[in-house]
Amino acid sequence: MDFLTSKRLITTALILLVILNVSLLSVLWWQNMHTPRPAPVTHTREISRSVYFSIPLSLTQQQTESFRELRKEHFHKVRPEMEAIANLKAALVEESFNTTPDTIKIANMALALGSRQAKIEQELAMHFHDLAEVCTPGQRDSLKTVLEQLATKKFVLRQSRWNSHAQRANP
Repeated sequence: MDFLTSKRLITTALILLVILNVSLLSVLWWQNMHTPRPAPVTHTREISRSVYFSIPLSLTQQQTESFRELRKEHFHKVRPEMEAIANLKAALVEESFNTTPDTIKIANMALALGSRQAKIEQELAMHFHDLAEVCTPGQRDSLKTVLEQLATKKFVLRQSRWNSHAQRANP
């Protein structure tokens, strides 16, 4: 009698396959029906940003509060400039879609945009100085590193986006 053709082996193999299939289907059903509920989000954007500086700089609670206040003041100072830049950009787009765009007007708007952006950058430098004054000397080094990483990350990100768009345009 051949072992591979025996009824006992075939029956055992079929039963084993059925048990494995039922087990697999049960596990899949259980995973889909018993998904863990997402935890409610308790951090706001402002809190998570202050934690972004608090952890790598090892800020005290008082320093964290000072950072938060300085950031509020900074954004309050630059908000009018940001709004003016947005309005100038909208006017620039509007002028560029005229049938005969006024190049002198476009040049003046571009200069105005540059001067407003320069004011924002000056305010940002003073804001960084104010943040550094809150820190201890060791924390200043860490703050400098974090701010440099933020600045270069944004630049590299923008540069890589620009290159990818240019490559798609010129295959």
